[in-house]
Amino acid sequence: MTYCRGFWRGPALALVLGGLSIPAAAWAQDAPQSAVAGSRSDVEALRAELAEARALLAEQAGQIAAQQRRMDQMEARLTGLAQAPAPSTAAPAAIASAAPDGGTMQVGQPPADADRAPTVAVLDQQGSVVTRRGQLIGELGFDYTRSDRNRAIFRGVELIDAVLVGVFDINESRQDILTGSGSLRYGLSDRFEIGARVPFIYRSDKLVTAPIAGSTGDDEARTIDNSVHGSGIGDIELTARYQLNNGGRNVPFLIANLQATVPTGRDPFSVRRDANGIARQIATGAGFWGISPSITAILPSEPAVLFGTLGYTFNLGEDVNTRIPPVQIDRVEPGDQINISAGIGLALNERTSLNFGYNHAWSFGTRTTTRLLDERTGEPTGTPITTRSRDLQIGRFLFGVSHRFSDAIQLNWTVEVGATEDAPDVRTSLRLPFTF
Repeated sequence: MTYCRGFWRGPALALVLGGLSIPAAAWAQDAPQSAVAGSRSDVEALRAELAEARALLAEQAGQIAAQQRRMDQMEARLTGLAQAPAPSTAAPAAIASAAPDGGTMQVGQPPADADRAPTVAVLDQQGSVVTRRGQLIGELGFDYTRSDRNRAIFRGVELIDAVLVGVFDINESRQDILTGSGSLRYGLSDRFEIGARVPFIYRSDKLVTAPIAGSTGDDEARTIDNSVHGSGIGDIELTARYQLNNGGRNVPFLIANLQATVPTGRDPFSVRRDANGIARQIATGAGFWGISPSITAILPSEPAVLFGTLGYTFNLGEDVNTRIPPVQIDRVEPGDQINISAGIGLALNERTSLNFGYNHAWSFGTRTTTRLLDERTGEPTGTPITTRSRDLQIGRFLFGVSHRFSDAIQLNWTVEVGATEDAPDVRTSLRLPFTF
């Protein structure tokens, strides 16, 4: 019995161990297959996520490209608006540019950078154009100004309103000024620029005195024509402009301008004159230093821009010591001037724009200190007398057209029409700024 028990106990144990070993071996064979299947499913899931991410990125890239195209179209359309002067200055403009301005300004262009003002072509060289850092802009300008004055002068006794006894003359004064100029502006930083303008002037003055027949008792009295013309370099202008703020929606860009006028032209007190004091040579400059601080505001409002400039000019007096019979002029103190201009620029398309504005200057009277010349010796005698001329109100309506040929070349044309008696009759300006 004992043997039998031992006999059966061995096979039974082997059978039990064999039964346990079979599932273990089967599990050992199935484990790698399940792990591979799991890794494959993970790879497929990652590939699906990657494909979904790529599709999302492609969709976002398309949206960004569409937005960029829209921004490029808006910028190209608004870039064509016209300076400053500066403010300059001048625009702005535009405002002109300019200005101040002018200046010389592409009106309505939203800034490419958040802290950069739009470029505005100022209409009357009041206001400014802020040149980018390291950028050099040149400008060729051509200006024509026409002033025509007719005056009736009566010297005699007026008995009643309808009867005049004495000399009655008709004086006609005409002045034509043609100016060619070259200017440069350079950006020291994205907010600060300096510039210079050198004008060359051709001027023709015509003064006609025509006595009315019978008024002098000499029916053969003839017209006296005192005409003179000439040319030469004018007064050089030096400018500096600084953008004060970043501006933004409903917040105007503010630009501070400073202009200095250097008396490099031929002044009225150094020209040749005849024995009667009539000028026989043309003056091409004022003869005095001038300093003109101003501030320009530019408010973009697509597809237009509003701009305005407020400035003040300090004219420095000088001892001239010039004899113009029958007096000697000892000292002249030109009156200061307040200047204000405002306007709007409208974009017609991505290259062409129109500008409308108004400029008004209040020029205070000039103080002149003189002494009478002795008829025999020709030397000044008596006590100096100081007189002050009347103030001048100079108002002008402004109209301008700007066309951009390329990113580097633009053409600005401006017309100014006198709105007050003291203003020139008409002035037209053609400016061609180009970027190096």
